[in-house]
Amino acid sequence: MTREITMADVAKKAKVSKSTVSQFLNNRFEYMSVETRIRIQNVISELEYQPNEVARSLKKKNTSTIGIIVANILHAYSTQVIRAIENVCSENDISTIICNSDDNPEKEKRYIETLLSKQVDGLIILPTNGNYILYQRLVKQKYPMVFLDRLVEGVSTDVVLLNNEKATNLAIEHLVERGYQNIAIVTTSLINNITPRVERINGYKIALKKNDRNVNSDYIVAMDIDSLEQGLDKLFSLDKKPDAIISGNDLTLMEILKYSSKNGLKVGKDFGLLTIDEVSFSSIHLPSLTTIVQPTLEMGTKAAEILLSKIENENEKRMPELHRHEPLLIIRDSTKGKN
Repeated sequence: MTREITMADVAKKAKVSKSTVSQFLNNRFEYMSVETRIRIQNVISELEYQPNEVARSLKKKNTSTIGIIVANILHAYSTQVIRAIENVCSENDISTIICNSDDNPEKEKRYIETLLSKQVDGLIILPTNGNYILYQRLVKQKYPMVFLDRLVEGVSTDVVLLNNEKATNLAIEHLVERGYQNIAIVTTSLINNITPRVERINGYKIALKKNDRNVNSDYIVAMDIDSLEQGLDKLFSLDKKPDAIISGNDLTLMEILKYSSKNGLKVGKDFGLLTIDEVSFSSIHLPSLTTIVQPTLEMGTKAAEILLSKIENENEKRMPELHRHEPLLIIRDSTKGKN
């Protein structure tokens, strides 16, 4: 029988004290050099060490509870998929615990470990992409887990997400058909390689080339929400200003609308506007907003059904799958066009 790897084993191989390893595991890095942190992390990975709390949590009894960790609960997408997941769980007498990571890997890690210590039966995660080793540990332990909205390269688990490249392809095709020439895309930061943002930019570039349009990097704005006003300033200061904008999500949409109001720009007249994600005010905004709709209820339902099946059939051998869902274009007045 293989001996369980302990904190002492990690400390010995990394040539540090047990207290230093403990500080590392609790994200207390104030008096720890970068070299020491890297060495401890490499040893943990090499030995496949699991902190006792997580290891104990994985040997759990059924609690009829699952955890949901969303990246940003302010997104309409997040609230809509949570509602769908809860509907499925309620029908199956399963309770849910909802956590918001704020796209912060350390916060996500704390939530995962807290939920495991509460012995939830499984997890649905919109991953930050920053806890690869922890994700891999859960996969290796065959812990029931589903990723939603985002891929993490190298982590083999079921994933439910949108056909993001098709979403921006639909957007470009529609805007080109309406006669727009200089089409920009505005989204949140690409720094953490978040799947929908990266794929939507890729789809934008592919669709432009397919329609014999040059890809102008000046028309691609990808930055933190707090910096978007400056990005939009730069965009609208170009010699050739955009005559249409694709908003990458509902939060960037709000920034575009605020910027337009502040600077006297009229949506639908000074520029066409199409946003990915249906928002509650799309049809009543003046002008009404053209949107690319994600089937959020369908996606949340699918994620919940997959997870509950994994929990119920824990010994079933099956390959993880990638479940892509199709976007839908809803045409309204914000893209009346130039024809």
